[in-house]
Amino acid sequence: MFGVPPPPPPMFGAPPPPPPPGGRGPPPPPPPMFGAPPPPPPPGGRGPPPPPPPGGGGPPPPPPPGVPGAPRPPGGGPPPPPPKGGNVGVDPRGRGRGYARPTGVAPKRSSLKPLHWSKVTRALQGSLWEELQRHGEPQIAPEFDVSELEKLFSLNVPKPADSAGKAGGKGKSAGSKSDRITLVDLRRANNTEIMLTKVKMPLPDMMAAVLALDESVLDVDQVENLIKFCPTKEEMDLIKGYTGDKELLGKCEQFFLELMKVPRVESKLRVFSFKIQFGAQLTEFKKSLNIVNSACEEVRNSAKLKEIMKKILYLGNTLNQGTARGSAVGFKLDSLLKLTDTRASNSKMTLMHYLCKVLADKSPKLLDFHLDLVSLEGSTKIQLKSLAEEMQAIIKGLEKVKQEFAACANDGPVSAVFHEKLKEFIGLSESEVASLTNLYSVVGRNADALALYFGEDPARCPFEQVTTTLLNFIRLYRKAHEENCKQAELEKKKAEKEAEMEKAKGINLTKKGAKDS
Repeated sequence: MFGVPPPPPPMFGAPPPPPPPGGRGPPPPPPPMFGAPPPPPPPGGRGPPPPPPPGGGGPPPPPPPGVPGAPRPPGGGPPPPPPKGGNVGVDPRGRGRGYARPTGVAPKRSSLKPLHWSKVTRALQGSLWEELQRHGEPQIAPEFDVSELEKLFSLNVPKPADSAGKAGGKGKSAGSKSDRITLVDLRRANNTEIMLTKVKMPLPDMMAAVLALDESVLDVDQVENLIKFCPTKEEMDLIKGYTGDKELLGKCEQFFLELMKVPRVESKLRVFSFKIQFGAQLTEFKKSLNIVNSACEEVRNSAKLKEIMKKILYLGNTLNQGTARGSAVGFKLDSLLKLTDTRASNSKMTLMHYLCKVLADKSPKLLDFHLDLVSLEGSTKIQLKSLAEEMQAIIKGLEKVKQEFAACANDGPVSAVFHEKLKEFIGLSESEVASLTNLYSVVGRNADALALYFGEDPARCPFEQVTTTLLNFIRLYRKAHEENCKQAELEKKKAEKEAEMEKAKGINLTKKGAKDS
């Protein structure tokens, strides 16, 4: 119990030197795995010994304890014997001092993809696995070629140094996506790639459709997206300044490269978009112009509406006789909506109800005057300002087409088909736009004439205000007429009920008189 247990023997090489007398000084450093151990420190722990002089080595360390001729460590007794029946190398003070166990070579980890099965660790008696164990079947069959398995099922698939992929559908793009070179802003590049997934065709085919003005291949939404993602001047300069292998560029850059092969590509795309929309745009525009034209003609040519306006004038002058408002030769159009504001003394009837009642009694043929104005409601949804803007857009669009037609004549073979197709389109569209311009001028004059027809200034009471006022008047008029009809029906039923009651009363009186007599 008084001695210090010996240190555990090292795996290789000589043991460490004994500790200094009295246990003074720090313990020596652990011995290296190979080679001779360092010499022991001097007694008293006074620092390490000086290095050996050149040309000669220091004195050899003392042999380990237990070897014949080895000196006993100063200040210590003999080492205690190992405990009987105990664990070899266990410190009697409770600290583990076991000998290092020789370690075997760990099995090499498979570099193949794993098979995710449920492993059986104990074969049941009578099972296939027990039978295989009994016959000593090998765990790995020799017919499986490991090199072939590694080739087919390797965990780490080596990346080819120069993998080829399609760029724009036909060209080869070297490297994986992560290896591609990005010159354009990352967000812009990502948005461009998303747009290209919607086009779903190789870039050269897409540009061929643009240059052929082929509407069967690209629709207007796709062309508008291409316009939105045309490269800016800065982006084109970036790509022009790139001197490396263009096959290594990303999808966005490849797309820009394809567009840059065509002179004034954005202008050509805008021309293509205009051509695609031209037919439908003209059809819708003509439809709007015709609705406005029809509404103007229907209002001005309606004899029934004219008669109703005359009767309203008479009615107003009758009410306003002898006042400043009387003896009017006409009234402002918005006065039509004020007929519902003037109520009768019993508050159950307005002037609009009265007008409808008089028409129903005296001029029933005028009651359905609104049937003459079939285009009126549709015309209230059209703004002349919007028509003017659309007319200008069509004229300017055709001008842009003509400008590009003149410019692409000098582009060379790349724009030859485009130039020819554009020539055909201009020949057809010019005459249609000229006809449309004439129709637009006629509609403008008719819209102004409609305001003048009601004595209004077109600048202060434009077409939209005229049609909206007339439509609201018709709605109020029809509502009042329906209410009059319902009221008349109620009064009729009431009169019939009263007549029946009177009749029943008369019968009862007759019976009573007969009974009294």
